[in-house]
Amino acid sequence: MSGGIYLIQDDDRLIEMSEQAYPSEEQLQELLEQSPHLLAGEQIDGSIPRQWLLVNREASGASEEEATSRWALDRLFLDRTAIPTFVEVRRLNNRRTRQECIGQMLDYVANAETYWSIDTIVTQFEANCREQGRDPEQVFEEFLGSDASEEGFWDGVKTNLQAGKLRVIFVADEIPTPMRRVVEFLNEQIDPAEVLALEVKQYADADEGLRVLAPRLIGQTAGARQKKTSATRERRRWDESSFFQEFEARRGGEEVKVARQIYDWSKSVPMLDVEWGKGDTYGGFTVQPSLTGYDAPLFSVGIWGGLEVSSSSYAKLQPFDRKEKWTELRGKFGSIGLALPTTPGATRFPYLRLSTLQARETLDQVLQTLDWVMQELEAE
Repeated sequence: MSGGIYLIQDDDRLIEMSEQAYPSEEQLQELLEQSPHLLAGEQIDGSIPRQWLLVNREASGASEEEATSRWALDRLFLDRTAIPTFVEVRRLNNRRTRQECIGQMLDYVANAETYWSIDTIVTQFEANCREQGRDPEQVFEEFLGSDASEEGFWDGVKTNLQAGKLRVIFVADEIPTPMRRVVEFLNEQIDPAEVLALEVKQYADADEGLRVLAPRLIGQTAGARQKKTSATRERRRWDESSFFQEFEARRGGEEVKVARQIYDWSKSVPMLDVEWGKGDTYGGFTVQPSLTGYDAPLFSVGIWGGLEVSSSSYAKLQPFDRKEKWTELRGKFGSIGLALPTTPGATRFPYLRLSTLQARETLDQVLQTLDWVMQELEAE
């Protein structure tokens, strides 16, 4: 390689730093892990520079068909807005390597919700922290601050996965022109996901023992930036009329019937309040017991087509804050396909696709389980 950059010393002496290849892909992977700011968060969004939380190295997701972990990538990060960021480090000068890398990463995005459950991500994050000898709660607090809601953050990660709001970053010491064209094309066409490339060139001076790294983001064309910014700013406020009209347009007549029946059940129970949220991608309505003194929703139904519960919400409610009742609740929820954690304090967000509740007997079982929950709450 030729050419370089110049480092000015205190005595105004210039040291020419020549471009130098990395000895291996692993070295660049380790540099990104040790210094995540190399991912150029300020270039992704200058107004809100992205900061990064490492979930795991060689992160993997389980395949439904194989019941094994076959979805692996170099690094999985989360930014402060809870967007999952898939990072793949690869030398991309070879055409076949580029094609394989692009295909693999599109697989990650297309199957993200199925193979990258929030439970998997939380488990891998906690395991990685323990492997590094660090307390997961302390790592989280350092990342978001002591006043941040851990539950709210993981809920945001889950919602972004469901909505396909993801980020893919291809990282290499050189991004060749054919790869740039592919990344720019994909980033303009795919929404709300982002597809980016990051060129991290290394410059060195052997005599002085100096090295400089220069990250440069690729893929944010003017068209792509405008589209992503518009999507980010869109915050639609829902009400009963607009939600069900839009839900039917997006999900069809059969699913909107299910959503309407769940809503009608919620309105028929005196102790429940229904609150409408905002957000064109994943907003909807939330159902919460009134007069509990806690912000502890029973469930939410989103425009994305699912009913979701929060384990930590139920852990706040009497009598489910007691071990024996929590165990009973786990059994009831497990019978309808909602897997709560063994420990009440653990944060999980199991959900049901409304498309799986179209059979009357299946939906009745869900509503009967919710009836039982309300009976238990009223008995306290």
